[in-house]
Amino acid sequence: MEERAYTISMLVANKPSVTSRVTGLFAGRGYNMESICGAPTHDPNISRITIKTRTTPEKFEGLRKQLDRLIDVIKLRDMSFEELAVQREMALISIEITPENTANLAALVESTGAKIINESADSYIIEVTGYEHDVDELIEQLRPFGIKKLTRSGVLALYRELDEEHRSM
Repeated sequence: MEERAYTISMLVANKPSVTSRVTGLFAGRGYNMESICGAPTHDPNISRITIKTRTTPEKFEGLRKQLDRLIDVIKLRDMSFEELAVQREMALISIEITPENTANLAALVESTGAKIINESADSYIIEVTGYEHDVDELIEQLRPFGIKKLTRSGVLALYRELDEEHRSM
C-alpha cells in the first residue's frame, strides 16, 4: 500500500516529558516526523502538538491508536483532510539582494502575499504563511535570487468549526 501524508493534532497535558513520550513513540516504532509543532493553548494546563508524518493507512491507524493510549494525551484528531481542518505553515527566508534584483524581488513578494519583515544592505528576510504547497512554491520562486537562510514552522492545524448545515453531512 502506498504511503501518504498525515497531520495529527493532539491536546496533551502541559507537563514535562509529554513531548518526549510522543516523539519516543515515533522513534521506537520507526516512524518519521516530517514536522512537529508544540505550544500551550488558551488553557495553560494544555498544549497542542501537531505532527506531520508519511506512512501507509494501516500503519497510520496503528500509530493513532498507540498515541491515543499515551498517558497525558487528552484528545487526538486526524487533521489530514483540508475540508476538516485549517492547516497553515510559516517560513522565514533570508534572500540576498542586489541593486539589479531588488525591484523584481519586492514585486514577487507582494504578488504572493508574503511580507518583507527585515531589510539590510545585502538581504531581506521574508515571511510567508499559507498552505504547505504555497510555502514550497514561494521558496522555489525565491531560489534564483539566492536563499541565504530558511526556517519553517511545520504544519499547524485546527479542526474546522462547522455550522449546523454541514454537521449533518
